[in-house]
Amino acid sequence: MPLRDIDDLERLKKINAALVSRVERSMDQQGNAFSLFQTAISLENRVRNRTEELHATLRRLEQSNIDLSAAKESAELANLSKTRFLAAASHDVLQPLNAAHLSVSALAEVQASDEGRKLVRQVERSLETMEDLLRTLLDISKLDAGVVQPEIGDVSLEALFSSLRSDFLPEAAKKGLSLKFRPVNVAVRSDRTLLRRILQNILSNALRYTRSGGVLVGTRHRGDTIRIDVADTGCGIPEDQREAVFEEFHRGTSTLADAGLAGGLGLGLAIVRRMAAALGHPVTFSSKVGRGTIFHIDVPVGMAAAEPAMAAADIERPRGYGLFGTKVLLVENDMDVLSAMTSLLERWQCLVRAATSTDDALDLLGDTAWLPDIVIADQHLDGGDLGTSTIAEVRDYLGRTVPALIVTADGSEPVAKAARAAGIELMRKPLKPAQLRALLAHLLA
Repeated sequence: MPLRDIDDLERLKKINAALVSRVERSMDQQGNAFSLFQTAISLENRVRNRTEELHATLRRLEQSNIDLSAAKESAELANLSKTRFLAAASHDVLQPLNAAHLSVSALAEVQASDEGRKLVRQVERSLETMEDLLRTLLDISKLDAGVVQPEIGDVSLEALFSSLRSDFLPEAAKKGLSLKFRPVNVAVRSDRTLLRRILQNILSNALRYTRSGGVLVGTRHRGDTIRIDVADTGCGIPEDQREAVFEEFHRGTSTLADAGLAGGLGLGLAIVRRMAAALGHPVTFSSKVGRGTIFHIDVPVGMAAAEPAMAAADIERPRGYGLFGTKVLLVENDMDVLSAMTSLLERWQCLVRAATSTDDALDLLGDTAWLPDIVIADQHLDGGDLGTSTIAEVRDYLGRTVPALIVTADGSEPVAKAARAAGIELMRKPLKPAQLRALLAHLLA
């Protein structure tokens, strides 16, 4: 119908509203289409940007992996160098100290005056303190570097206690203290060397910080665990020092001064904590100032039956020192140590022939009128020779298992294992002459 024929105003308004509505819908549809187009473009740009960012991140990650790999390799090389340094330091630092120990001991043999013997004893004490400090610092460095790898096996506690009793009874007697070990027929799972060192350090501290009374070592069975207790009647540890006692060079001087005691180097418990952590053996303690301290070490029960212990009479029976006329083949490549050891053995009336390598030692055996009663060898000799191999060749040449002793500054477990496998005794440098003399008498008995 033509507009001119429409004379109803309301009807015209409705038609106009319908037309306006149609136009608006059309515009909205166009606007929506344009909006969708813009959104699509925006999304495409965002995807492109994110893809570029992802590629950049992947490139950075790849470069980081390359850098990490290089850093890991560098760290491993540094750790290997540190390991080698520690091994060299153990040997090279302790070698001259060993020569000094032997020379001073030989000097003590010729002292006729009380003043001379007193001075020699002062030098010996200083050397022993230096040795303890160096050994402990080297041990701490090795533990921190992860060089020490425990060798876990069944360890007889009774045999271990017997050995510690033999070591510490003279010290306890000198201070007028009692030292008791409760009998125990059980084996535990641990590294014998590290567990012995833990107990050794705790016992040393217990005796050092106890003025009267004594020390008692016992065990308690707790399910799959054996708890080793070391109890003393010493000065005790104050509440505010319970964590500090495990720190390096902490000596609790105020407590010691009140008790009238002299402290050690402050490294004993620091190395106890590191060794116990390496073994997975929790170490705790309870203490009362003025009444004493009890240290607890929790160790897993062993899987094998405990070894029979030596009788106390066998442990404490004094051995004879009859070395007169003993023929000693000494194999040592350090000239200072060789000279000092020869001098000391000759003071004990031994007949010594010295060599610096395996070939030198075998050459000395060409004289059939002189056959060694015992062989003493360093582990690391000239030309890359090993003392264990030298002893094996000497025994093969002689056709008999001559008693033998390895003396070395190398404290590694492989050396100890090689010596045990060959039936060779082992002593660590620096040597304590009294222990060396007792061991030689025992081997020759």
